[in-house]
Amino acid sequence: MNDGVYLYDRDSARELQWPDTEYGRYAREYLSAMLEHPAEHFIANVHTTVKAVVVDGLPIPITVNENEYANSYVCSPYTHYVSYAQEELALLNNRLLEGTLAVLLRGMGLLLRTARFNKVVQVNNWLLSTNLYPPVSPDQLLKVIDFLRSEYPGYTVLLRSLSKETSGALLEALDGYGCKWVPSRQIYLLQHPAGSKAKWLVKRDRALLDKHGYTVDPPGQITEEDIPRIVELYELLYIHKYSKHNPQFTEAYIRLALEKRTLYIYGLRKNGRLDAVLGFYSREGAMTAPLFGYDTSLPQPLGLYRMLSAVLIDLAGSRGELLHESSGVGQFKRNRGAVGATELSAVCDQGTSWLNRCSWSFLGWLLRRVGIPLIRKLKL
Repeated sequence: MNDGVYLYDRDSARELQWPDTEYGRYAREYLSAMLEHPAEHFIANVHTTVKAVVVDGLPIPITVNENEYANSYVCSPYTHYVSYAQEELALLNNRLLEGTLAVLLRGMGLLLRTARFNKVVQVNNWLLSTNLYPPVSPDQLLKVIDFLRSEYPGYTVLLRSLSKETSGALLEALDGYGCKWVPSRQIYLLQHPAGSKAKWLVKRDRALLDKHGYTVDPPGQITEEDIPRIVELYELLYIHKYSKHNPQFTEAYIRLALEKRTLYIYGLRKNGRLDAVLGFYSREGAMTAPLFGYDTSLPQPLGLYRMLSAVLIDLAGSRGELLHESSGVGQFKRNRGAVGATELSAVCDQGTSWLNRCSWSFLGWLLRRVGIPLIRKLKL
Protein backbone atom coordinates (compact mmCIF):
# COMPACT_ATOMS: atom_id res chain seq x y z
CA MET A 1 0.00 0.00 0.00
CA ASN A 2 1.80 3.16 -1.18
CA ASP A 3 -0.95 5.59 -0.08
CA GLY A 4 -0.41 7.88 -3.07
CA VAL A 5 3.41 7.74 -2.95
CA TYR A 6 5.51 6.43 -5.85
CA LEU A 7 9.24 6.13 -6.46
CA TYR A 8 10.97 6.73 -9.79
CA ASP A 9 14.57 6.05 -10.75
CA ARG A 10 16.62 6.41 -13.94
CA ASP A 11 14.88 3.46 -15.60
CA SER A 12 11.32 4.46 -14.79
CA ALA A 13 11.67 8.26 -15.03
CA ARG A 14 9.97 8.36 -18.45
CA GLU A 15 6.75 7.23 -16.77
CA LEU A 16 6.72 10.15 -14.35
CA GLN A 17 3.94 12.66 -15.02
CA TRP A 18 5.29 16.07 -14.12
CA PRO A 19 2.70 18.58 -12.85
CA ASP A 20 2.08 21.57 -15.10
CA THR A 21 2.98 24.15 -12.46
CA GLU A 22 5.94 26.46 -11.98
CA TYR A 23 7.45 24.04 -9.49
CA GLY A 24 6.58 21.01 -11.62
CA ARG A 25 8.32 22.48 -14.65
CA TYR A 26 11.40 23.34 -12.59
CA ALA A 27 11.51 19.84 -11.08
CA ARG A 28 11.18 18.26 -14.54
CA GLU A 29 14.11 20.22 -15.99
CA TYR A 30 16.37 19.69 -12.98
CA LEU A 31 15.54 16.14 -11.97
CA SER A 32 15.32 14.73 -15.49
CA ALA A 33 18.96 15.70 -15.95
CA MET A 34 19.96 14.31 -12.55
CA LEU A 35 18.21 11.03 -13.28
CA GLU A 36 19.74 10.72 -16.74
CA HIS A 37 23.36 11.30 -15.71
CA PRO A 38 25.45 10.31 -12.66
CA ALA A 39 25.50 13.03 -10.00
CA GLU A 40 29.25 13.60 -10.45
CA HIS A 41 28.57 14.68 -14.05
CA PHE A 42 27.14 17.86 -12.53
CA ILE A 43 28.85 18.05 -9.13
CA ALA A 44 32.32 16.52 -9.15
CA ASN A 45 32.50 15.62 -5.44
CA VAL A 46 29.00 14.15 -5.11
CA HIS A 47 28.51 10.41 -5.52
CA THR A 48 24.95 9.37 -4.82
CA THR A 49 21.86 7.78 -6.30
CA VAL A 50 19.23 10.36 -7.20
CA LYS A 51 15.59 9.32 -7.38
CA ALA A 52 12.24 11.10 -7.36
CA VAL A 53 9.49 10.31 -4.88
CA VAL A 54 6.05 11.54 -5.91
CA VAL A 55 3.39 12.21 -3.30
CA ASP A 56 -0.11 13.12 -4.51
CA GLY A 57 1.42 14.15 -7.83
CA LEU A 58 4.16 16.32 -6.30
CA PRO A 59 7.72 15.21 -7.24
CA ILE A 60 10.46 15.52 -4.61
CA PRO A 61 14.09 14.49 -5.10
CA ILE A 62 15.74 11.99 -2.78
CA THR A 63 19.34 10.81 -2.59
CA VAL A 64 20.45 7.40 -1.34
CA ASN A 65 23.88 6.75 0.15
CA GLU A 66 25.71 3.96 1.98
CA ASN A 67 29.19 5.22 2.91
CA GLU A 68 30.85 7.80 0.58
CA TYR A 69 32.67 9.59 3.40
CA ALA A 70 34.56 11.84 0.95
CA ASN A 71 31.32 13.22 -0.49
CA SER A 72 30.43 16.88 -0.34
CA TYR A 73 28.40 17.71 2.75
CA VAL A 74 25.26 18.08 0.60
CA CYS A 75 25.11 14.27 0.56
CA SER A 76 27.32 13.25 3.47
CA PRO A 77 26.29 13.96 7.07
CA TYR A 78 29.76 12.76 8.10
CA THR A 79 31.41 15.44 5.95
CA HIS A 80 29.06 18.08 7.34
CA TYR A 81 29.58 17.30 11.00
CA VAL A 82 33.16 16.01 11.03
CA SER A 83 35.28 16.82 7.96
CA TYR A 84 33.91 20.34 7.41
CA ALA A 85 34.01 21.07 11.13
CA GLN A 86 37.67 20.01 11.28
CA GLU A 87 38.51 22.53 8.56
CA GLU A 88 36.74 25.35 10.36
CA LEU A 89 38.55 24.93 13.69
CA ALA A 90 41.10 27.56 12.58
CA LEU A 91 38.33 30.17 12.70
CA LEU A 92 38.30 29.88 16.50
CA ASN A 93 41.73 31.60 16.85
CA ASN A 94 42.24 29.68 20.08
CA ARG A 95 44.90 26.96 19.98
CA LEU A 96 43.77 25.24 23.18
CA LEU A 97 40.14 25.13 22.08
CA GLU A 98 41.14 24.04 18.57
CA GLY A 99 43.23 21.18 19.96
CA THR A 100 40.48 20.02 22.32
CA LEU A 101 37.83 20.06 19.60
CA ALA A 102 40.18 18.35 17.13
CA VAL A 103 40.55 15.39 19.50
CA LEU A 104 36.77 15.34 20.05
CA LEU A 105 36.10 15.36 16.31
CA ARG A 106 38.53 12.52 15.66
CA GLY A 107 36.77 10.42 18.26
CA MET A 108 33.40 11.42 16.91
CA GLY A 109 34.49 10.51 13.40
CA LEU A 110 35.49 7.01 14.47
CA LEU A 111 32.18 6.52 16.26
CA LEU A 112 30.12 7.74 13.31
CA ARG A 113 31.92 5.55 10.78
CA THR A 114 31.41 2.52 13.01
CA ALA A 115 27.71 3.42 13.26
CA ARG A 116 27.41 3.62 9.44
CA PHE A 117 26.40 7.23 9.82
CA ASN A 118 26.22 7.90 6.08
CA LYS A 119 23.64 5.20 5.42
CA VAL A 120 20.97 7.78 4.69
CA VAL A 121 18.09 8.67 2.42
CA GLN A 122 17.82 12.45 2.17
CA VAL A 123 14.45 13.98 1.29
CA ASN A 124 14.17 17.12 -0.85
CA ASN A 125 17.88 16.98 -1.60
CA TRP A 126 18.68 19.20 -4.59
CA LEU A 127 22.41 18.72 -3.90
CA LEU A 128 22.72 22.35 -2.86
CA SER A 129 23.85 24.15 0.28
CA THR A 130 20.26 25.23 0.90
CA ASN A 131 17.31 23.05 -0.12
CA LEU A 132 14.23 25.25 -0.30
CA TYR A 133 11.06 23.22 0.16
CA PRO A 134 8.30 22.81 -2.46
CA PRO A 135 4.60 23.32 -1.70
CA VAL A 136 4.39 20.08 0.27
CA SER A 137 1.98 19.81 3.19
CA PRO A 138 3.03 18.34 6.53
CA ASP A 139 0.78 15.32 5.97
CA GLN A 140 2.31 14.70 2.54
CA LEU A 141 5.81 14.91 3.95
CA LEU A 142 5.00 12.37 6.65
CA LYS A 143 3.58 10.03 4.01
CA VAL A 144 6.88 10.30 2.14
CA ILE A 145 8.84 9.43 5.28
CA ASP A 146 6.60 6.43 6.02
CA PHE A 147 7.08 5.24 2.45
CA LEU A 148 10.86 5.63 2.50
CA ARG A 149 11.24 3.87 5.85
CA SER A 150 9.39 0.93 4.29
CA GLU A 151 11.42 1.04 1.06
CA TYR A 152 14.77 1.51 2.80
CA PRO A 153 14.72 -0.39 6.10
CA GLY A 154 17.77 0.25 8.22
CA TYR A 155 18.45 3.65 6.64
CA THR A 156 18.21 7.00 8.40
CA VAL A 157 15.76 9.34 6.66
CA LEU A 158 17.17 12.85 6.78
CA LEU A 159 15.76 16.27 5.93
CA ARG A 160 18.12 19.29 5.82
CA SER A 161 17.52 23.04 5.56
CA LEU A 162 14.75 23.35 8.13
CA SER A 163 14.22 26.28 10.47
CA LYS A 164 11.38 27.74 12.49
CA GLU A 165 11.49 30.88 10.36
CA THR A 166 11.26 29.15 6.96
CA SER A 167 9.43 25.88 7.60
CA GLY A 168 7.63 26.09 10.93
CA ALA A 169 4.64 23.91 9.99
CA LEU A 170 6.89 21.13 8.69
CA LEU A 171 8.96 21.29 11.87
CA GLU A 172 5.89 20.82 14.03
CA ALA A 173 4.76 17.80 12.02
CA LEU A 174 8.21 16.20 12.05
CA ASP A 175 8.51 16.80 15.78
CA GLY A 176 5.19 15.07 16.34
CA TYR A 177 6.38 12.19 14.16
CA GLY A 178 9.27 11.60 16.55
CA CYS A 179 12.18 12.95 14.52
CA LYS A 180 15.35 13.99 16.29
CA TRP A 181 16.61 17.53 15.81
CA VAL A 182 20.26 18.07 15.02
CA PRO A 183 21.49 21.66 14.53
CA SER A 184 23.40 22.10 11.28
CA ARG A 185 24.51 25.74 10.98
CA GLN A 186 23.75 29.38 11.64
CA ILE A 187 21.94 30.94 8.67
CA TYR A 188 20.96 34.51 7.82
CA LEU A 189 17.58 35.63 6.53
CA LEU A 190 16.79 39.01 5.00
CA GLN A 191 13.27 40.24 4.31
CA HIS A 192 14.51 43.67 3.21
CA PRO A 193 17.21 46.02 4.51
CA ALA A 194 15.70 47.56 7.63
CA GLY A 195 17.19 50.48 9.48
CA SER A 196 19.11 53.47 8.22
CA LYS A 197 22.54 51.88 8.68
CA ALA A 198 21.64 48.74 6.69
CA LYS A 199 20.11 50.75 3.87
CA TRP A 200 23.11 53.08 3.78
CA LEU A 201 25.54 50.18 3.61
CA VAL A 202 23.68 48.48 0.75
CA LYS A 203 23.50 51.80 -1.10
CA ARG A 204 27.24 52.28 -0.60
CA ASP A 205 27.94 48.75 -1.83
CA ARG A 206 25.76 49.31 -4.89
CA ALA A 207 27.59 52.55 -5.71
CA LEU A 208 30.83 50.60 -6.16
CA LEU A 209 29.47 49.25 -9.45
CA ASP A 210 29.55 52.67 -11.12
CA LYS A 211 32.69 53.71 -9.30
CA HIS A 212 34.68 50.79 -10.70
CA GLY A 213 32.96 50.58 -14.10
CA TYR A 214 31.06 47.29 -13.69
CA THR A 215 27.84 46.41 -15.48
CA VAL A 216 25.33 43.82 -14.28
CA ASP A 217 24.64 41.15 -16.90
CA PRO A 218 21.23 39.46 -16.46
CA PRO A 219 20.62 35.81 -17.43
CA GLY A 220 20.03 36.61 -21.11
CA GLN A 221 23.49 38.12 -21.42
CA ILE A 222 25.38 35.25 -19.80
CA THR A 223 26.48 32.95 -22.62
CA GLU A 224 28.00 29.54 -23.30
CA GLU A 225 31.42 31.20 -23.58
CA ASP A 226 31.12 32.38 -19.97
CA ILE A 227 30.70 28.87 -18.52
CA PRO A 228 34.39 28.07 -17.81
CA ARG A 229 34.84 31.48 -16.17
CA ILE A 230 31.73 30.97 -14.02
CA VAL A 231 33.09 27.65 -12.74
CA GLU A 232 36.44 29.32 -12.06
CA LEU A 233 34.91 32.24 -10.12
CA TYR A 234 32.81 29.92 -7.97
CA GLU A 235 35.78 27.67 -7.22
CA LEU A 236 38.04 30.61 -6.35
CA LEU A 237 35.69 31.56 -3.55
CA TYR A 238 33.84 28.46 -2.37
CA ILE A 239 36.39 25.73 -3.04
CA HIS A 240 39.84 27.32 -2.79
CA LYS A 241 39.10 30.00 -0.19
CA TYR A 242 36.44 28.21 1.86
CA SER A 243 36.36 24.42 1.60
CA LYS A 244 36.85 21.54 -0.83
CA HIS A 245 33.78 20.01 0.82
CA ASN A 246 31.45 22.55 -0.79
CA PRO A 247 29.71 21.20 -3.91
CA GLN A 248 32.10 21.39 -6.86
CA PHE A 249 29.89 22.43 -9.78
CA THR A 250 31.04 21.29 -13.21
CA GLU A 251 30.60 23.05 -16.55
CA ALA A 252 27.71 20.64 -17.22
CA TYR A 253 25.90 21.96 -14.14
CA ILE A 254 26.32 25.59 -15.22
CA ARG A 255 25.23 24.71 -18.76
CA LEU A 256 22.07 23.10 -17.37
CA ALA A 257 21.40 26.22 -15.30
CA LEU A 258 21.79 28.49 -18.32
CA GLU A 259 19.78 26.38 -20.74
CA LYS A 260 16.94 25.36 -18.43
CA ARG A 261 17.01 28.31 -16.00
CA THR A 262 17.41 26.03 -13.02
CA LEU A 263 19.41 28.98 -11.69
CA TYR A 264 19.04 32.62 -12.65
CA ILE A 265 22.64 33.63 -13.28
CA TYR A 266 23.82 37.24 -13.08
CA GLY A 267 27.36 38.47 -13.62
CA LEU A 268 29.47 41.57 -13.02
CA ARG A 269 31.43 42.45 -16.13
CA LYS A 270 34.09 45.04 -16.87
CA ASN A 271 35.78 45.59 -20.22
CA GLY A 272 34.24 42.34 -21.44
CA ARG A 273 35.67 40.30 -18.55
CA LEU A 274 33.40 38.49 -16.07
CA ASP A 275 34.75 39.12 -12.55
CA ALA A 276 31.86 38.02 -10.32
CA VAL A 277 28.81 35.80 -10.63
CA LEU A 278 25.73 34.71 -8.68
CA GLY A 279 23.02 32.21 -9.41
CA PHE A 280 19.78 31.94 -7.45
CA TYR A 281 16.54 30.00 -7.47
CA SER A 282 13.32 30.74 -5.62
CA ARG A 283 10.52 28.70 -4.14
CA GLU A 284 7.41 29.50 -2.12
CA GLY A 285 8.32 33.16 -1.53
CA ALA A 286 11.97 32.59 -0.65
CA MET A 287 15.14 32.70 -2.72
CA THR A 288 18.74 31.60 -2.20
CA ALA A 289 21.97 31.78 -4.20
CA PRO A 290 23.94 28.50 -4.14
CA LEU A 291 26.18 29.85 -6.91
CA PHE A 292 28.29 32.78 -5.74
CA GLY A 293 31.85 33.70 -6.65
CA TYR A 294 34.30 36.35 -7.70
CA ASP A 295 37.90 36.79 -8.76
CA THR A 296 39.72 36.63 -5.44
CA SER A 297 43.00 37.62 -7.11
CA LEU A 298 41.73 41.16 -7.62
CA PRO A 299 42.38 43.70 -4.82
CA GLN A 300 39.99 43.29 -1.89
CA PRO A 301 39.32 47.06 -1.65
CA LEU A 302 37.65 46.76 -5.07
CA GLY A 303 34.69 45.29 -3.17
CA LEU A 304 33.47 42.60 -5.56
CA TYR A 305 31.79 40.66 -2.74
CA ARG A 306 30.04 43.82 -1.60
CA MET A 307 28.85 44.63 -5.12
CA LEU A 308 27.60 41.11 -5.72
CA SER A 309 25.76 41.07 -2.38
CA ALA A 310 24.09 44.39 -3.20
CA VAL A 311 22.89 42.99 -6.53
CA LEU A 312 21.45 39.92 -4.77
CA ILE A 313 19.70 42.05 -2.13
CA ASP A 314 18.22 44.25 -4.85
CA LEU A 315 16.96 41.21 -6.74
CA ALA A 316 15.26 39.85 -3.62
CA GLY A 317 13.68 43.26 -2.99
CA SER A 318 12.38 43.59 -6.55
CA ARG A 319 10.88 40.11 -6.36
CA GLY A 320 9.40 40.67 -2.90
CA GLU A 321 10.98 37.47 -1.59
CA LEU A 322 12.71 36.43 1.59
CA LEU A 323 16.44 36.16 0.94
CA HIS A 324 18.01 33.06 2.47
CA GLU A 325 21.68 34.06 2.68
CA SER A 326 22.96 30.69 3.86
CA SER A 327 25.82 30.75 6.41
CA GLY A 328 29.14 32.56 6.83
CA VAL A 329 30.34 36.19 7.03
CA GLY A 330 27.74 36.77 9.71
CA GLN A 331 28.77 40.27 10.73
CA PHE A 332 28.66 41.49 7.13
CA LYS A 333 25.14 40.11 6.65
CA ARG A 334 23.83 41.38 9.99
CA ASN A 335 25.12 44.85 9.21
CA ARG A 336 22.96 44.83 6.08
CA GLY A 337 19.78 43.82 7.87
CA ALA A 338 19.89 40.03 7.93
CA VAL A 339 18.72 38.14 11.02
CA GLY A 340 20.44 35.00 12.29
CA ALA A 341 18.56 31.73 12.70
CA THR A 342 19.46 28.17 13.57
CA GLU A 343 19.06 25.67 10.76
CA LEU A 344 18.21 22.10 11.72
CA SER A 345 18.19 18.65 10.22
CA ALA A 346 15.31 16.31 11.00
CA VAL A 347 16.56 12.79 11.66
CA CYS A 348 14.22 9.81 11.41
CA ASP A 349 16.42 6.97 12.65
CA GLN A 350 13.77 4.57 13.94
CA GLY A 351 14.62 1.09 12.74
CA THR A 352 18.35 1.71 12.40
CA SER A 353 21.02 0.13 14.60
CA TRP A 354 21.30 0.99 18.28
CA LEU A 355 24.74 2.52 17.70
CA ASN A 356 23.46 4.67 14.86
CA ARG A 357 20.58 5.99 16.95
CA CYS A 358 22.93 6.73 19.85
CA SER A 359 25.30 8.55 17.50
CA TRP A 360 22.60 10.87 16.22
CA SER A 361 21.34 11.52 19.76
CA PHE A 362 24.83 12.30 21.06
CA LEU A 363 25.61 14.53 18.09
CA GLY A 364 22.39 16.49 18.58
CA TRP A 365 23.10 16.94 22.29
CA LEU A 366 26.71 18.02 21.63
CA LEU A 367 25.74 20.60 19.02
CA ARG A 368 22.96 22.06 21.14
CA ARG A 369 25.19 22.33 24.21
CA VAL A 370 28.51 23.28 22.59
CA GLY A 371 28.38 23.84 18.83
CA ILE A 372 25.57 26.36 18.41
CA PRO A 373 26.44 28.42 21.54
CA LEU A 374 30.02 28.63 20.26
CA ILE A 375 28.90 29.76 16.80
CA ARG A 376 26.67 32.43 18.33
CA LYS A 377 29.39 33.63 20.68
CA LEU A 378 31.89 33.98 17.83
CA LYS A 379 29.21 35.47 15.53
CA LEU A 380 30.18 33.15 12.67
